[in-house]
Amino acid sequence: MEFVNPLFLFGLFAIAIPVIVHLFNFRKFQKVYFTNVKFIEELKQQTQKQSQLKHLLVLLSRILAVIFLVLAFAQPYIPVSKNDTKKEVRNAISIYIDNSFSMEAQSTEGMLLDEARQKAREIASAYKNSDQFQLLTNDFEGKHQRFVSRDEFIEMVDEVGVSSVTQKISDVFKRQSDLLKGNMPSNNVAYLISDFQEEISDFSNISPDTSIMAYLVPVEASKIDNLYIDSVWFESPVHRINQLVYLNCRIVNASENDFEKIPVKLLINDQQRAIASFDVKSGEDVVVTMPYTNNEDGIQNGRLEITDYPITYDDVFYFAYEVKSEIPVLSIYQLKESPYLKSLFGEDSAFIYQSESGSRLNYASFNRFDLIILDNLNNISSGLTQELLRFAENGGTIALFPGIDQDITTYHEFALALKLPTYNGLDTFQTRVEQINFQSKVFDDVFESIPENIDLPVVFRHYPIYRQTRLMVDVLLEMLDGDIFLCTIPVGRGKLYLFATPLDAEWTNFPKHAIFVPTMYKMALLSNPVPGLYYTIGEDEKITVDRIFESGDQIFKIRDIGGSFEIIPEIQPDNAQLSIFTRNQILNDGHFELIFDGQVISGVAFNYNRLESDLSHRSKSDLENDVMEFELQNFAVIAPTEKSLSGVIRDINQGIQLWKLFVILALLFLLAEVLLIRFAKH
Repeated sequence: MEFVNPLFLFGLFAIAIPVIVHLFNFRKFQKVYFTNVKFIEELKQQTQKQSQLKHLLVLLSRILAVIFLVLAFAQPYIPVSKNDTKKEVRNAISIYIDNSFSMEAQSTEGMLLDEARQKAREIASAYKNSDQFQLLTNDFEGKHQRFVSRDEFIEMVDEVGVSSVTQKISDVFKRQSDLLKGNMPSNNVAYLISDFQEEISDFSNISPDTSIMAYLVPVEASKIDNLYIDSVWFESPVHRINQLVYLNCRIVNASENDFEKIPVKLLINDQQRAIASFDVKSGEDVVVTMPYTNNEDGIQNGRLEITDYPITYDDVFYFAYEVKSEIPVLSIYQLKESPYLKSLFGEDSAFIYQSESGSRLNYASFNRFDLIILDNLNNISSGLTQELLRFAENGGTIALFPGIDQDITTYHEFALALKLPTYNGLDTFQTRVEQINFQSKVFDDVFESIPENIDLPVVFRHYPIYRQTRLMVDVLLEMLDGDIFLCTIPVGRGKLYLFATPLDAEWTNFPKHAIFVPTMYKMALLSNPVPGLYYTIGEDEKITVDRIFESGDQIFKIRDIGGSFEIIPEIQPDNAQLSIFTRNQILNDGHFELIFDGQVISGVAFNYNRLESDLSHRSKSDLENDVMEFELQNFAVIAPTEKSLSGVIRDINQGIQLWKLFVILALLFLLAEVLLIRFAKH
């Protein structure tokens, strides 16, 4: 027990007053005449005992009344917090209200966000008007970066609404710490009102600040129940018109109930293309596959929908991709154009095929192609090497068929620049291809069934490809003697396919073999750079434009499909590639268009962060354990009690006040004295 005014304790010397009065309180006894002396003696003894007891009780009542009255003026209290608060300094209070989507869940008092706003008001009411207040939400808005009066703070609390932005608890406290440190000398106090979901409660990343007392104020949903779409992906990244594609979506059941026969709808360009149903048990997830056909080319805006309540923000998932009608392919030859490549790509309307001699190349045109084929080049110049390196680093695909009379020096320089395996000396031993990598995207859907004695190409002579363990080489076709016939190597954001033979019938029957067409066809299809299927709001992801657009000023815009919202994103050039950043300017999910110079060049889709979809949270005991485990000495947890939150805060700041109790006790003992004097028998 401590005292606000300990000097009043000197008043306890007043206890001497009733003691002195008791000692010197001489009474005059009245004479009573009796005929029998025996009865007089008996009455005298009885009266003296009663009088002594009464006087002692009166004395005790007076002493206790004085003690409790003095203690009441000293204002005793029992401290309930380790917070070393300076009474003469005003308080600076930072209050964080978690306004993420998970706060839409229901508690016994209504929506969690409404409960959080009410708690913020109660916290403010526990302090004085002269104190300073600062509001913080997940949006980290500029208007919340300053301290305001209590009345203005309460007005700002009323304006807090649900936000799509999610923040980690460590980031929130760091922001509070920075704001409080920049304030005038004061008692710095931080409150964090949240449901403290598992995904955001990263207390291990908090750097404790001994100058700030922090309080965790949990709000808890009465029911943890949410079903949401977590992610989507295609089984194949290749999209062609009139092609059957398979879209996979992962749906998570973050609730305590099992769900059966829940419908999920797929819409492409606002037209329903597929529907399915699924069963999912509590705490588990399920992958639903939805097949459909790409009926048209161009940008495809898709979305998946389920029905769930009360958390609805994650029941729709947006994605966007493009179906290209034509794929541009460039063939660079030494002396004459390959008839095999011309027959394959030149006669197919799905490709824009162009062939050029290696002696008269326009390097500036490389960025218009998705696939560049090096056909039987005997030497590769340093200029061509640098341009091909830039092309691959920005997402392009290269296929290399070595020259019949290759210059080993230029080929080694080319391999060194692009970090490729090198060719060894010519091997004239006849062999054949023995193994196919069916796990590769090039061959994963080429064969409906695989025969036991599959007919594979014969190799009459080849350049052995040296395997280097430090390189990421994916072998697609392997020969009987273990040598590589075809492999792929990542180069920057692109890739290079390396063959062991030229496209020449004297070296191999591969160009006349049945496997030649699907192999080259899939290379071309896979060469089309695949942009992001979707992006997440709040993560500020990079949108990449793989080809530079010729213009003096790179003016890009991102606009929603309805045209009601438009931003100018940040552009960062990187060689022939552009990186586009939205910098958290997009706050709502949906379909958007990437516009350059007034023309739509790509479709992009944004979804809300699913971090808030799992409603599992830290309980009061969990939070207390976190505080102890991570040695957050200036942190404490305020749990719900029958007492109002403002009363709990006052007890924390001022302790449990006892002066009222002592006033009551003083009055009770004064009353006891009066009753003893008036009604007690002598």
